[in-house]
Amino acid sequence: MAKWTQPSAPPPPLFVGKKERDLVKQVNDELIEKVIGQQVLYFPIDVPGSDYHPLYGEAITKSFLPPIRVYALVEWQGGDNTSEAFGVDKVDGISVHFHKRRLTEDQDLFVRIGDFVQYDSKYWEITALGEPRYLFGQDPHKVEIVATCKRAREGLFDAN
Repeated sequence: MAKWTQPSAPPPPLFVGKKERDLVKQVNDELIEKVIGQQVLYFPIDVPGSDYHPLYGEAITKSFLPPIRVYALVEWQGGDNTSEAFGVDKVDGISVHFHKRRLTEDQDLFVRIGDFVQYDSKYWEITALGEPRYLFGQDPHKVEIVATCKRAREGLFDAN
């Protein structure tokens, strides 16, 4: 019976080349679109068509481009009750997990704060973004974009 000995050098680092990244993209695309199958309509802001305040740079009135159908994983965050000077308010929230390469390479879409999504026949405003996952822990290869959304109030957003 052979006795175990410690190797003199550590194993080489995990190599993730273009072929491996493309395989992961293909598998993720198929899982998200065919197995999970959650769809959202993404409404990007039309930056040239929006009216901005000349001093503050904030959009006075926003105009939006036509919606884009995107497959994503949607996670319900629940509702928060807050009490303010005018009474109790309930704000619902969701997190939308987008596949980054699918959006940027295939659909030429870049997720931004202030854009809107439609999910479950309700409109949600993107309030925060994050890119928490790396492909096999490697820094330059990010896999997902997580959009934290809150439900849009009646009259705030009109898809027509």
